[in-house]
Amino acid sequence: MSRFDPRGKANRALLAGVSEYDHTAPDPQGVAGQLPAVRHNRTALEDALHRGGVFGAGEVRTLASPAPDDFTGALRRACREARGLLLLYFAGHAVTSTSGSELHLQMRTARVLTGHGLPGSVSFSQVLAELAESNAEQVVVILDCCYAGNAAGIWHRFDDPKRKKHKILLLMSVQPNRCILGGDADVATPFTRELTHALDAGGEVWLSGLYAAVKERMAAAKYRAEDDDPQRPQALAPPWDPEADVLLAAGPGSTETESDSSGGSWFTWLRGVFAGGREAGDRGAGDRGAGDGRAGDGKAGAGKAGARNAGAGKAGARKAGDRKAGVRKTGARQARRRKRPAPSGRMASAVLLALLATGAGGYGILALTGESAPCGPPLELRVLTDLDLEPVTRAAADAYVASDANTTGDGCRRSGVTVNSAGAAAVVTALGERTDAWQQPREDDNPQRDIGPQPDVWIPATRADVDRVTSAAARQDRVFARLEPQDGPLAYSPVVLAVPKARGAGLAPTGRSLAELLADLEQADATTELHRSDPESTDSALLATMGLYGDEPGARGAADARAAELRLARTARPEPSAARLLCTLPGDHAVDGRSAALVPEFLLKTGIGCHPATRVPRVAAYPDDVPGLEPAFVRVRWEDGDRDAEARDDAVNRFRTWLTGADGRAVLGEHGFRSATGERGLLDKASAPEGLTESVRPAGRADPSTMERALERYGNAHGPGRVLFLLDSSGSMAGRWDGSSGGPGILKQTLPGLGGEDEYGVWAVHGTGDRTHTELLPFGTHERSAAEHALDKAEVRDAEADPSGALRDALEFMRERGSDDERPQLIVHLTDGEDDGRLAGKALDDVLDRARDAGVPVAMVSLSSSGCDQGRPAPRIAEAGRGRCLDVGDDLVPDVHDEVARTGMGEE
Repeated sequence: MSRFDPRGKANRALLAGVSEYDHTAPDPQGVAGQLPAVRHNRTALEDALHRGGVFGAGEVRTLASPAPDDFTGALRRACREARGLLLLYFAGHAVTSTSGSELHLQMRTARVLTGHGLPGSVSFSQVLAELAESNAEQVVVILDCCYAGNAAGIWHRFDDPKRKKHKILLLMSVQPNRCILGGDADVATPFTRELTHALDAGGEVWLSGLYAAVKERMAAAKYRAEDDDPQRPQALAPPWDPEADVLLAAGPGSTETESDSSGGSWFTWLRGVFAGGREAGDRGAGDRGAGDGRAGDGKAGAGKAGARNAGAGKAGARKAGDRKAGVRKTGARQARRRKRPAPSGRMASAVLLALLATGAGGYGILALTGESAPCGPPLELRVLTDLDLEPVTRAAADAYVASDANTTGDGCRRSGVTVNSAGAAAVVTALGERTDAWQQPREDDNPQRDIGPQPDVWIPATRADVDRVTSAAARQDRVFARLEPQDGPLAYSPVVLAVPKARGAGLAPTGRSLAELLADLEQADATTELHRSDPESTDSALLATMGLYGDEPGARGAADARAAELRLARTARPEPSAARLLCTLPGDHAVDGRSAALVPEFLLKTGIGCHPATRVPRVAAYPDDVPGLEPAFVRVRWEDGDRDAEARDDAVNRFRTWLTGADGRAVLGEHGFRSATGERGLLDKASAPEGLTESVRPAGRADPSTMERALERYGNAHGPGRVLFLLDSSGSMAGRWDGSSGGPGILKQTLPGLGGEDEYGVWAVHGTGDRTHTELLPFGTHERSAAEHALDKAEVRDAEADPSGALRDALEFMRERGSDDERPQLIVHLTDGEDDGRLAGKALDDVLDRARDAGVPVAMVSLSSSGCDQGRPAPRIAEAGRGRCLDVGDDLVPDVHDEVARTGMGEE
């Protein structure tokens, strides 16, 4: 990105601020409350942008509490109209999905439905998709909401084959996995307040300087996020290089006064009025008992804890329809509980408290009174778990927090529990190798941002993860976290092959390896697809991958990782969790009906966040060479984390005792788990769904070194790739040669799917004798410009072609190159099909046999509309080589690009 001055261009700014919501608490489907401070955000930022001189008349549009359709419509319009800079701002409630992989911006009509999605919300991925396709040269997104920092991870995971997302820069109000407070009713929220001050600083304000100024001002003001954490703004792809920046304002000078981090002069005045009222009341009422002058419900976790949850992003304070374990009530709801009539000496104070409760939230009440509720703020336990285990861990935490075991004799909660999840491989790496960065995050290495807060308790899906962490930590000079695993697993859930009931009738449920089960399934119906989630994200997918690769000790036979990966359904990217996988399959009923999935068994009972009526019923087959899930309870102790060690140890021990006792086992049973010992019977047999075996013989336990080896092989199988292009250069191609829709032009458009580490080459296919091709581009790594130059020089030959000979040579060529590693490979054969007559009889059979044995997918690309018709050679070769057949009836160029991009690493 070059230094970008948008003045004089067609710029657009879209400012969406949701201050009013149709559904709020106490409605169980409502967000936590209204956000009156956001009204000031809209006007303050709009005025600052007008004063800045970058955006002209009519180029700044504000949306006051829009519905989703209003927001997306305005966004699309801004994307069409902007030719220079497009600035998108959002303030309001936001939540993340259960896995944390998506951020949902909640519009005016937002509701929270348990397990059934988030109506009235717009996903940040959808926003990114619109912005990436916009006509703007540069895009700046500013988010002032809960979980704003999570947008950075979504940006990184965003599928961007056209390399358009890099024009999008993000400025976020808080670090990932954090909620923010709602601010005061009479002023803008803290982040936006400091943002507008920085924009009004005078002179040119570039994005790099704006971020630095806002960060400095917020640190100086000591703004706090939820749980009393510092609120620290974040930036994605910050333009630190002076030659790579975006101008946001160019005003003549400052028009704003210094901010008051306490909320402004009204707050100071109000505190004085309240103090005077309190003194008068105390003189008239005399001495009272400690409880009489305090508000709140002992079991609500009021006081400081309640105050922290009263604000803006708190509506979205919980992931995808889920409230935090140990829910604390908002200030407005606390105020409604205050039934005591105020004495006459305190009437003014009572009125002010009511105003604060409905406007500024609990923070204002406590800041003014300086008093606490009968129950002090409970200690908050931080629990980190596997993505697949998050729903059941959260359910257990909810039940524990509300239980007698977590309640004192005075009816107060002892602790709350925050459950967070992250990718299993990333967690193992962070706990084993990056605990120093977790303690002291850096811009380039920040587990607190990428994974979550330092956990007190870690619940991995298998005890082997603990050994992996310990082994990695032993190689470090200094480790800042110590793991203390509890003996024995909490429960057991086998990893199963979940097969549509209609296709699994003849499948032996036990006593077979995964390879044998898949062979049986494929023999019964060759159209069956196999799906698996991301092995780097969840242990269940990694354990299943060990079975696919034949990596489990004692497994019968061994598989090549590249060949094993070819057995899986071809998707743009694997889903991050098995729950997400089972939720996406029903999106296409035909796909759902022919798809087998490698998932933890417990998900077949509890289901996932999509409506069960849309899902194809499945039966479980139990491969005996795939280890099952055995969740472990691990205490994590942090260096210099002993300030409240005794209280934290007590809270951890109480949670562990409850979780391993009858009540905890009941929750695990409700979610489909089995006993961790004996015959591994279901903990809740009464409600077991059809298709499950009553008892199972568990496979061997997961081995740490085998898991690491499988991850390495998976990485190799998805690492730098090899692609060989065969370009039909015979005389019949003359009319399909020039331009972007001609043979060389189509191949040129696939090159962005290949990166600097990928190896590829181009053969010109012509000739019917001993030599069936010539080399246009030598096989190896290339600069894109060199590859394009070679294709530009390609010529049609006055000759016929022998595609069977060229394909045989290509399959042998690629087999030799892939003999020593597991890197992904692909052959792309592009032709008009005029010489298909030579792909018949023995010649075709020979090609089909080689395609089956080579382990190299073959993409057959036909410039004929009938090239992939049933019975033609192209689809038969593609099927034999586990590739695809594409013709002009498909969206040809994007589809060929996607095939290449799945094999290659893409341009950096």
